[in-house]
Amino acid sequence: MDENRAPAVRLEPWSEGDAELLRALNAPELMTHLGGPESEEALARRHRRYVDLSADRTGAGRMFRIVLLPSGSAGATGAAEATAGSIGFWGGESAGEPVYETGWAVLPAFQRRGVATAATRAVAERARAAGLRRHLHAFPSVDHPASNAVCRAAGFELLGPQDFEYPPGHPIRCNNWRLDLSRF
Repeated sequence: MDENRAPAVRLEPWSEGDAELLRALNAPELMTHLGGPESEEALARRHRRYVDLSADRTGAGRMFRIVLLPSGSAGATGAAEATAGSIGFWGGESAGEPVYETGWAVLPAFQRRGVATAATRAVAERARAAGLRRHLHAFPSVDHPASNAVCRAAGFELLGPQDFEYPPGHPIRCNNWRLDLSRF
């Protein structure tokens, strides 16, 4: 997507009120590449992790709600802001190096509009500003063309395929994408 036509998004820290968004993002069609929908108990645990990570101020990472802003000049269209999905970054490791990892999910009504790419660029800026890790990695399934396209459009470098486990106990073949935050 042309950066000049990319949608405007705002990242808002994940909060207690975002549990319903997490449930909406747990839809089978959105969880196909992630081992399928989670149980209510697993969702409650993940929501708690997201809230706790977003309250952390050590640079360990953050989770965000993606808010799609109205197109055109502020307020010109009369359109309302809309919650479009989630994105975040957190500490991980790749090839023995401490890195940030990122992942996102966009509700079906907002897919194919550049929302994930705009949010990924915005979260990369947040990870760069946190300043604890040089690289931001994404690990989409090799069978998930849309997420791989987001990585490419957001400026990540493809390091190649590798085996990954997500969720625990669910092996997948993914692509390892890396963004050098010192050059972002």
